[in-house]
Amino acid sequence: MRPKRILLMYISPNSGHHRASLALEKALHELSPDSSVLSINTLSYTNPILERIIKKTYFGLIRTHPEVWGYLYDNPSVVKSTQSFRNLVHRFNSPKLQLLLEEFKPDVVACTQAFPCGLIAEVKKNLGLAVPLVGVLTDYFPHSYWIYDNVDFYIVSSERAKMKLSQNGIKPEKILTHGIPIDPKFRRDGKKENLTLRLGLDPKIPTLLLMGGSQGLGPIAKIVKVLDRLEVPIQILVVCGSHKRLYRHLKKRERHFRKRIKIFDFVENADELMEVSTLLITKPGGLTTAEGLAKQLPLVIFDPIRGQETSNANFLVEEGLAVKARDEEEVVVLVRELLHHPAKLEEMRLRIDRYRKPTSALDAAYFLLSLE
Repeated sequence: MRPKRILLMYISPNSGHHRASLALEKALHELSPDSSVLSINTLSYTNPILERIIKKTYFGLIRTHPEVWGYLYDNPSVVKSTQSFRNLVHRFNSPKLQLLLEEFKPDVVACTQAFPCGLIAEVKKNLGLAVPLVGVLTDYFPHSYWIYDNVDFYIVSSERAKMKLSQNGIKPEKILTHGIPIDPKFRRDGKKENLTLRLGLDPKIPTLLLMGGSQGLGPIAKIVKVLDRLEVPIQILVVCGSHKRLYRHLKKRERHFRKRIKIFDFVENADELMEVSTLLITKPGGLTTAEGLAKQLPLVIFDPIRGQETSNANFLVEEGLAVKARDEEEVVVLVRELLHHPAKLEEMRLRIDRYRKPTSALDAAYFLLSLE
């Protein structure tokens, strides 16, 4: 396999799109060390002011008016009515992207978010470029903003996602079900007993891993509080991500907890934390849940962001890979139920075994390297 030049495009650092891009980059280097891989935060590269506006608006909406974001997300009338504006944004950003393509001369462009995928599709159309463009989806269902004539291939999570894209006019032969790209290290089986002891945990007690995505979103502190009152023996690992205030809040209370509870901020060893865990309690972000499934962890999901995470939650619950809590009190009810019924936990693990894709990034990377 000859060395290739691969351009990876995402938006927003420390996001699921970024983590998927990093996973692909790592997998590409593992398979083809001589290949050149350039990973670009598209909005920061083309228009940093627009990036700040979009980021502020997005987080403002999901925190204060989630119903508005839920309405805007994958709404056909909104997609149609914003087409002219999106065309204007694409034209405004095209010259810089055109220069990037001319200078780097990629053999393949892969986008882990719909916005850069649309930009490159527009540049390809206007310039008549033949470079293969691959859309790499990081949630369990595609939305309308992914659909462009000049996308050559799509990489999706499952057969259900493939069917949804096909229903939107994408030819089935252009859709590959390699899965959501996660770091290749998730394919390795760690030595659970050694890891458990190294992390200062009791191997005889169930371990709950609580996460709120890279941003530490959701009622994490409330969930910790109610789990700490649970009458069954448990120990808890809490990952706060980039949410510094949440991390400081929990660290101050760490010595007052009744249970053994360990607090982390942003971690690089999520694979190890998942390896030692019995259950993963998390928001249903695409990357975190795909990582959990790779480690065959049953999921308790909570507080989905309307739109992409709602679709993720529906998929995970319908396929029997997760149970969904409406609030922090129901988290406790579901955890208690699962821990009291090991047979149900085992049934979920067996279902997960049919869906887990620990080699997703490597499979996607191998496909990218094979394109001509």
